[in-house]
Amino acid sequence: MTVDDETRLARAYLCAVAEPPSVALVELVTRAGPKEAAARVLAGEVSDRVAKETAARRERVRPEEILRATEQAGARLLVPGDDDWPEVPFLAFGLSGQAHLSEPLGLWVRGALPMAPLTERSAAIVGSRSATGYGVHVAGSFGFGLAELGCTVFSGAAFGIDAAAHRGALSAPGTTVAVLACGVDQPYPAAHHQLLDRIADTGLVVSEYPPGTTPARHRFLVRNRIIAGLATGTVVVEAGWRSGARRTASDALLLGRPVMAVPGPVTSALSSGCHRLMREPGTTVVTTAAEVLEEVGRIGEDLAGEHDVVRRPTDGLSPIMLRVHDALPLRGQRDVSELSADSGLPVELVRSALARLEAACMARRSGPGWCLSNNVGRDIAQGLRGGP
Repeated sequence: MTVDDETRLARAYLCAVAEPPSVALVELVTRAGPKEAAARVLAGEVSDRVAKETAARRERVRPEEILRATEQAGARLLVPGDDDWPEVPFLAFGLSGQAHLSEPLGLWVRGALPMAPLTERSAAIVGSRSATGYGVHVAGSFGFGLAELGCTVFSGAAFGIDAAAHRGALSAPGTTVAVLACGVDQPYPAAHHQLLDRIADTGLVVSEYPPGTTPARHRFLVRNRIIAGLATGTVVVEAGWRSGARRTASDALLLGRPVMAVPGPVTSALSSGCHRLMREPGTTVVTTAAEVLEEVGRIGEDLAGEHDVVRRPTDGLSPIMLRVHDALPLRGQRDVSELSADSGLPVELVRSALARLEAACMARRSGPGWCLSNNVGRDIAQGLRGGP
């Protein structure tokens, strides 16, 4: 489906005339269509609710100038009706009482990739700006691992967890999307100018705010619903008891998206928000990128494998063989009767078990008695000393 130029121009006006999330304006656009809604707003022929959202800017917005600035920024305005418009569950929630989850009227996108496919198998990685070394390591590892597995990594380009997730995905190399609380032509934070350019080169930089819009405190919380809605699921790596990352997770839950949290040290204030999330219904604990992909990926296909576990020499022993093996000394030797008494097994079972342990090179004769084989003895001694 192709959106005509007049509709896109009307959408540009509507996006700029009200500060998101503009619930009353979204309802008007849904009922009347974007062109009719834009005409009514410009003429001031709207309800008190819509007027409250639009009166301050209705005569100041110049949509033609906005589209020119969009082109100069190397961006495009994506609107509902475009083939590339992502399927997100904003509308139903916005009209049913969750005002802050009202859908965006349009999205500015910088980067050449189509957006819709990037949202189909994706995860948002969010967390504290003042992240610890542990949090930065985990976010970078998750970003790298998810991108390597073909999963798009969404985040907000902030310092700390966000930047680590983006950089991890870029180094995979993979695809990452930065969702901003300002125009896509505004590098924020300024120190991430090059990072945002790298993201735009291989992924996307996205915002519901027109070019030229500067960041403001309230826009970050509003922006978080876009991250939560575009990504298939949200992972909180580090977050304080009250944080924007927790707000993103809350929005994701309300939008029916999976929410995941990474455990941290119980003494860390920056992990208290994650631990708080873990105590709430609907949150899944994750420790690897594969576990995240299991939550956001294809059902039955993107399953997390078992963790690699170092096998012990005794892992395959039967219960009887294990009891006899445990009775064998690290040093010296014991005869069959002593091993029987120590293991609590009849002599006949001890002899049978010893024969099998000897065949497996796990026990050997030592004079009149038995002991552990040299290799197994060294392995057990190393384990007792705290080795792997």
